[in-house]
Amino acid sequence: MPKHLLSSALLLSLLLLAPHADAGRAPHARQPARSPAGVPAPEDVLGFRPGDDRKLASWAQTVEYFRRLDAASPRVRFEELGKTTLGAPFVLATVSAPENLARLEEFRAIQRQLADPRTLGRAPDRRAEALIRRGRSVVLITCGVHSTEVGSYLSGMLIAHRLASSDEPEVREILRNTIVLIVPSLNPDGVDIVKRWYDRTLGTPFEGTNPPELYHHYVGHDDNRDWYAFTQVETRLTVDKVHNAWRPQIVHDIHQQGAYGSRLFLPPYMKPVEPNVPRQLVEGYTELGRFMADNLLKAGFKGITWDSTYDAWTPARAYSHYHGGVRILSETASVNLATPITVRPEQLRGGEGYDSRKVSPNHPVVWPGGEWRLRDITNHMTSAAFELLKHASQNREAWLRRFYSVGKEAVRPRRPGELQGFRMPMSEKAAALCGILRRGGVESSIVARPSRPVDFGGEPLDLYVPLAQPYGAFAKALLERQNYPDLFDAAGRPIPPYDVTAHTLPLLMGVEAEPVYRPLRSRVINTSCGGGMAVLAPRSTSPGERASRQGTRVGLYKSHVPSMDEGWTRWVFEQNKLTYKSLQDDELRAGNLRAKYDSILIPDQSPRSILEGYRKGSMPEELTGGLGKEGVKALREFVEQGGTLVTLNAASNFAIEQFGLPVRDVTAGLRRTEFYCPGSILRTYLDTAHPVAAGMPRESVAWVEDSPVFEVKSDPLALPRVKVIARYPDSGTPLLSGWLLGEGRLRGKAALVEVGLGEGRVYLFGFRPQYRAQSLATYPLLFNAVTAARD
Repeated sequence: MPKHLLSSALLLSLLLLAPHADAGRAPHARQPARSPAGVPAPEDVLGFRPGDDRKLASWAQTVEYFRRLDAASPRVRFEELGKTTLGAPFVLATVSAPENLARLEEFRAIQRQLADPRTLGRAPDRRAEALIRRGRSVVLITCGVHSTEVGSYLSGMLIAHRLASSDEPEVREILRNTIVLIVPSLNPDGVDIVKRWYDRTLGTPFEGTNPPELYHHYVGHDDNRDWYAFTQVETRLTVDKVHNAWRPQIVHDIHQQGAYGSRLFLPPYMKPVEPNVPRQLVEGYTELGRFMADNLLKAGFKGITWDSTYDAWTPARAYSHYHGGVRILSETASVNLATPITVRPEQLRGGEGYDSRKVSPNHPVVWPGGEWRLRDITNHMTSAAFELLKHASQNREAWLRRFYSVGKEAVRPRRPGELQGFRMPMSEKAAALCGILRRGGVESSIVARPSRPVDFGGEPLDLYVPLAQPYGAFAKALLERQNYPDLFDAAGRPIPPYDVTAHTLPLLMGVEAEPVYRPLRSRVINTSCGGGMAVLAPRSTSPGERASRQGTRVGLYKSHVPSMDEGWTRWVFEQNKLTYKSLQDDELRAGNLRAKYDSILIPDQSPRSILEGYRKGSMPEELTGGLGKEGVKALREFVEQGGTLVTLNAASNFAIEQFGLPVRDVTAGLRRTEFYCPGSILRTYLDTAHPVAAGMPRESVAWVEDSPVFEVKSDPLALPRVKVIARYPDSGTPLLSGWLLGEGRLRGKAALVEVGLGEGRVYLFGFRPQYRAQSLATYPLLFNAVTAARD
């Protein structure tokens, strides 16, 4: 850790802490010096200072503020990168010293060469050192990906204002040595979704509740799980025009967490770390995170933790870890959107790897509880951000040298016997996978393989992805199978991953990926490929189009309690051109569904949430109640009259319970020590004679995450009406990638079942066949089930 005299946070604490401050409150963040003439403060545009109680800015106000900064300060360049899902401007602010802004293309070229040492010719180390001396550390600050975490996008304006206006020596040093890229919100549509709801409920009993809709139009919270599949337009804009354009050494991703744990999380992350994350980056985020935490603790901030709760396993949240940069996640305790709360000491609770009520090595100073406001959140966020920027500035050459060392290791020739790359028979799905890798900067080629013909455009071809390239680790993480470690706490209970445990795209997409351990000797046909994730068969009629042409009338259940799986299903349907209508509680309860629909799909959602929705008094009356008994009765009548009901994952238990179907979930009530599958890819076998599995290979996969496992009850009257379409293997392990405990409980059990009811049928999926728009291998099961009513 570099030597320093007195941290800015400590100086801030000494100068600005009010003598009467509550012991439970956070220290004040440094207030910027008076703005130079013409450089507006946020309050000059918004009419309030970001962090004020019960005040949120609209996206238009936020954009206008950055436009005003750009016009007033020679340190700021502001640009629109494109449009969001709902058509709002998606924007970027670049902040640095004016002399640096005049040389941006030069610095971008330096980043590009250091990332790929193959471009440096002979004596690459010597040339790299010359570039390092000239270069600047590049820091990307991303705000507001989760729109209910409102302190993040508000803090982005405060950070930008101080950088744009302050004459403090510390700020001037940051501007000289770094290029700061600020994305004011990764989800601009959500800024307005949350603000509209908050303003509507302000002063009512529902003030501070979350909006009754996904705060990203399609994927809600999962917009921060899209950093390798690149399905959403906001992800693509950020990757294409920020990450890949600049290759930042540091990405500071500003978030909020629950209200009753630590006040602030900073790296290092808890175990496990995904094995393809370079050791230099693990060392980098550990050094930087501890520097930030140490200085904030010295300044009087309490309740800071590290090495807890958040892991570094999945690339779904950490694009930079596979592209030469550290991801510094910060998570600050929340309030009720912008409404203050009071936290009693007894309300504080433990978290994974620490207890917010107790001192421990990774939680050295306990926050005692008390009042907690939006201003506390912005103080934590801005103070942490400037500690990060200070480290990036003072250690400019060290960060660039670390960045170069990652690239140097990535491109080195592989040794004999080492994994050289992966090859895949070329197909439409392989082309889609190649398109994903290409967006992530991965190089690939199309090669001849006469010994194993695959019909793609009339010539037997393979896709080959070498690992000796700048972003080979990204490719390897996505192409190989994951072996998640067995991690248990002191009581022998499995420690849950922060997200999921598998991300093997070939398995999810139905592509065979073969590891290659010898240098490639095949003839190279082409060095590019096409495709993308949007549709199952880009060059043919999509299954959704076929369903719509058949005239299938599809209703997609949309609860007032937002479901990310519902949003993902909408996205998949629309990308595959399947016509559907959203179906909400009031229409369902009204009945007469068979007159309007042939198929109704209920996405993954808990049975209680489907049945009861929001409880009375927790939300406005018109949003409460769920389907209720009337909705259940109407759904049953729909099926009995010849309709098709399709239920996904947890929603299948709703159908089993409410309709009394002769199927049971064998995992119901089991403890995690008995059965646990937290987001893994499992092997299944299909009955390909069944119309739902028609045309598919016998061996398939299932994305299993908090999923039911079916056993057909021994009911002689019901058995003829029950058909098992997909089942788990009778022997061996079904685990293909990820983590599975209690695999014996799956053996021979069903993963997809058809149950006849009256003149109709119910399809019970014990998995998510459209998982995060990645599981192209099981899309046909979904579309065939939905269209079965017209067969």
